[in-house]
Amino acid sequence: MAITVYSKPSCVQCKSTYRALDSKGLDYEIVDLTENAEALELVKSLGYMSAPVVVTDTDHWTGFRPDMIATEAAK
Repeated sequence: MAITVYSKPSCVQCKSTYRALDSKGLDYEIVDLTENAEALELVKSLGYMSAPVVVTDTDHWTGFRPDMIATEAAK
């Protein structure tokens, strides 16, 4: 299972997402949207305008979503 968190520096919801993923023992990659124009375009193409954006093998969402993280951990 691949999880990517598209993030921005000093993002409170991003940090909460990292903590929740860590608490579930899930591995993830962080991509800084301020340093990666291609990633920013991908996030925009998915219809998102705020961080974090979490992309998994089968789903994607924005914001701090402990419910979605729990669903991923149950897989």
